[in-house]
Amino acid sequence: MAYDDSNIFAKILRGEIPSDTVYEDNWALAFKDISPRAPVHVLVIPKGAYENMEAFTRDASDAEIAGFFRAITKVAELTEVTTGGYRLIANNGADGNQEVPHLHYHVLGGRNLGSMLKRFDD
Repeated sequence: MAYDDSNIFAKILRGEIPSDTVYEDNWALAFKDISPRAPVHVLVIPKGAYENMEAFTRDASDAEIAGFFRAITKVAELTEVTTGGYRLIANNGADGNQEVPHLHYHVLGGRNLGSMLKRFDD
């Protein structure tokens, strides 16, 4: 599947839609989620056109991959969630409930987030 450069994150990267930037470097852009699910809820996106984790790990350079994951850690440090702990979520594909077809991680923290998921057999 070809990358859709009309998705909202591509538009944010091009400056067509504003965002509340938390961090930016050569590899990633991090900004506050417009519908936060925790006191700290920041989205971190790679600057390259990668729809999902498969495309990113297949097509990105080693420098892009390393830079992106270092940016996620930098965001956790800047938002001061590293002390109490935080959750990283990357929804991938339809069954993973990925809403925007651009790879992104959610950095969530600032309070106890409870268990990750209900048990499958509940």
